[in-house]
Amino acid sequence: MPALLNPVLDLLTLRGTVTEAERITASMRRLRIDGDQLAGLDVRPGQQVRVLVTGLTLRTYSVWRYDPSGVVELCVLDHPEGGPGARWGRTVEPGEQVRLRGPEGTFTLRPEAARHVFVGDETASVAFGAMLAALPREAEVSGCVETRTAADRLPLPRADRLDWTLRGGTSLAEAVRRLAPEPGGTAYVAGEARAVQAVRRVLVQEAGWDRRAVLTKPFWTPGKKGME
Repeated sequence: MPALLNPVLDLLTLRGTVTEAERITASMRRLRIDGDQLAGLDVRPGQQVRVLVTGLTLRTYSVWRYDPSGVVELCVLDHPEGGPGARWGRTVEPGEQVRLRGPEGTFTLRPEAARHVFVGDETASVAFGAMLAALPREAEVSGCVETRTAADRLPLPRADRLDWTLRGGTSLAEAVRRLAPEPGGTAYVAGEARAVQAVRRVLVQEAGWDRRAVLTKPFWTPGKKGME
C-alpha cells in the first residue's frame, strides 16, 4: 500500500496488531487484535468491524469478543470460494499489523427482552456468541444454529440451550416451526438471505410475532461474495 495513503487511512481507521491466531472450528480461525487505538470503544454485542484485508479492500466481521483495554477478537470463516477476506483470515499471523474501522451495525442484543431466540448459520454464530455472552445467567434462551458439519460449530455460551442442525437436513424455517417459540421476546435471525426471510415469515405470519421483535441480518447469498 503506498505510504502516501497512510495519513488518510490514519484518519479513517484504527491500528492494531494480531497477537493470536488459532483454528477454533473446522472452518473458522480466531484472531486476537491488540492496540492502544482499540481501547475504550463502544462495542455493542452483535456489532461488526470493517477490516482492511488487502490494499484498500474492506471486509466486515462480527466481533466475537471485546476487551475495553484494547482487544478485539474476530472469528473469520474460510469458505470454499475464498475471496480476499477468507484468504486474509487464513494466512494472517501474529505480529502483522491490521487496520480496521470502529464498530457499527444495528443487529445487536436487546438485553431488556423477556426471552431471546437465536436462528442462523455459521456466519451468524459469531455475533450470537457475543450476544449470548452478554446475557445474564437467568435469561431465557432458545434457538437453532445450522452448520455444514458438527466440526463447524463455534463454542457458544449456552450452547446446550440451542438446537443444532446440519445443512442439507432440516431447514432453519422448519426447525423454527418445531421449536415453536412463543411471541413476547426478541428473535435474532441471520445468515443466508433466503433462509433469513423464510424464518422471518414463520415467526411473523405463522407464530404471531410482532415484526418489530424479529431482527434480521442477511450476511450472504449464493453467487455473491457478501451482503456488506
